[in-house]
Amino acid sequence: MALMQLDDPTRRTPPDGFALWALGFRPFYLLAALFAALAIPLWVMVFSGAIALPMQAVWWHAHEMLYGFVSAVIVGFLFTAGRNWTGRPTPAGAALAFLALVWLAGRLAMAFGAGVWGAIIDLAFLPMAASAIARVLWLSKSRKQYFVVAILALLTLCNAAFHLGRLGILSLDPLAALHAALAVIIMLETVIAGRVVPSFTSAAIRGVAQWQRGWLNIAAIVATAIALFGWALLPDARWAPVLSLLAALLQFVRLAGWNPLATRRVPMLWILHASYLWIPIGLTLLAAAEWGWLPRSAGIHALTIGATAGLILGMMTRTALGHTGRAPMASRIETTAFALIQLAATVRVFTIVFIPAAVTAGIHVAATAWTVAFALYLWRYTPFLMRARMDGLSG
Repeated sequence: MALMQLDDPTRRTPPDGFALWALGFRPFYLLAALFAALAIPLWVMVFSGAIALPMQAVWWHAHEMLYGFVSAVIVGFLFTAGRNWTGRPTPAGAALAFLALVWLAGRLAMAFGAGVWGAIIDLAFLPMAASAIARVLWLSKSRKQYFVVAILALLTLCNAAFHLGRLGILSLDPLAALHAALAVIIMLETVIAGRVVPSFTSAAIRGVAQWQRGWLNIAAIVATAIALFGWALLPDARWAPVLSLLAALLQFVRLAGWNPLATRRVPMLWILHASYLWIPIGLTLLAAAEWGWLPRSAGIHALTIGATAGLILGMMTRTALGHTGRAPMASRIETTAFALIQLAATVRVFTIVFIPAAVTAGIHVAATAWTVAFALYLWRYTPFLMRARMDGLSG
């Protein structure tokens, strides 16, 4: 994009200097954590009938968790990883601040307006971010990473379908569009986690026994993609629950090969393994829902709270520490936040599956654990994200 200011990787900044706009992870991790800590308590108030929204409450909740919280983290991560992948600068300075403002405008539009202009404002963020990362990948001929642009394009398409259905412009189910967006996000997690979790584990635990098979990775990714999109877009397909169970089995075997038990004393690792485990759990619960045995919300919350939020919290801590010149070591604050997000997922899913009468109580407990987890992240990481790297390097 012509307006994008590019940062100089060789520039050094005093460690006590202001650096919020130095690299993509800084503003977007901060905004995502702040939004997570505020949006869930707001949702509980909406759920309780204390306040009203200009659209169906469940639409707002699902949309904002995906396109407010998750999308901010994805863009922050890609802008940061993109510079590492290519050696080329990604948006910084005024351009990065402008993108953050566009994201914020989308959140306000969804909270206070339900019309066409609100949709247009909300839709602007991901295409702008996609064009910025696409330019960097194109100039560096980093073809291996082109898939991330496709991911952002698919998320934009799902968002457009959501708004077209919500506004009645086309006969589309808004929730189906959001379920498709969730499927895209889980696929991104499956690909990225498959790259980094085993390597993080082997790097941190010397001599750890691991095994991987290329065919297993491909089979797990393909089966999960077909199962999730079948669940989202073809809910009556008889093959969908069977394929969900197959995908769950493949994902579980894949995870087992990474040796998750070896990470039990390393919080920065076990949070990634424990969160990934929620993917096969979620696929299993979706299969049960497709057979009519459970509500769909059980599998959805396994994938959103357990897998997505858990992986996000684990990656936001690791990458923020690494890219601010700190060792990727978890203090008691991080460990507590990791435990709380796993507690939130467990309580939310457990009450849906086993204690339906306690679902409302489960919502409140899970919301409290979630909110405290992200409040702890903000407490510890806000100074890290706003100040320059400890080593003085750019980023």
